Amino acid sequence: MQPIDTSAAAFLAGLVTSVHCVGMCGPLSCAWAVSTKPGATGFVRDTGLYHAGRLISYAFVGAIAGMIGVMPLRIFQHGAGTVLPWLIVVAFAVVGLGLEKWLPKPEFLGTVVRRVQASAFRMRGASRAALLGFATPLLPCGPLYLMFALAMANGSALKGGEFAFAFGLGTLPLLWLAQTQLHLISGKVRPQTMRKIQRGLALTAALIMAWRLRGTLDLGGDSIHGCCHAAM
Repeated sequence: MQPIDTSAAAFLAGLVTSVHCVGMCGPLSCAWAVSTKPGATGFVRDTGLYHAGRLISYAFVGAIAGMIGVMPLRIFQHGAGTVLPWLIVVAFAVVGLGLEKWLPKPEFLGTVVRRVQASAFRMRGASRAALLGFATPLLPCGPLYLMFALAMANGSALKGGEFAFAFGLGTLPLLWLAQTQLHLISGKVRPQTMRKIQRGLALTAALIMAWRLRGTLDLGGDSIHGCCHAAM
């Protein structure tokens, strides 16, 4: 059986999630994250700082989540390698069925986000972009919280950070495209259509991963042992 690379799966999750972000959040991020317009001096710098801050922040939160998840994972005989691939399958299924909207979102984060935005709006250029990039994990995004929860199942701070960073990298291509091609995307992308595409891709990914993991739920021992070593 082919091994499951959890970082690659996280990158794929980022790609799938960013389909929704382009329709719902991508144009918005252009308006409030990067103050300069495409083609203007400083646009590439500001956009790069925004995404660099976002990726660093993702990795930091993922590392904390991975560290927190070390103790609970010890109840599993084979550690993170046994449970994480199937948890990723479940995560894709949750997004594919549209259940992520029911995930709990901490109420206090809304106040924090508004304060950060208010501070950022008083800034210009690079400082504004970097601050809002670092603050991205505070946004009320169900799939993002789901990925941070999965980072807990990686078994260490390093692997949790790597997992969250890979997810962030997956969101980068389409979000960058949305920021640079806002004039083409704005008003032409129907959120409903993007949501259907996202769900279809998520369900497809869940089915493919479940197929590759077939047989690993045999609790007799050999299959799980093999899955553990394959997924690590």
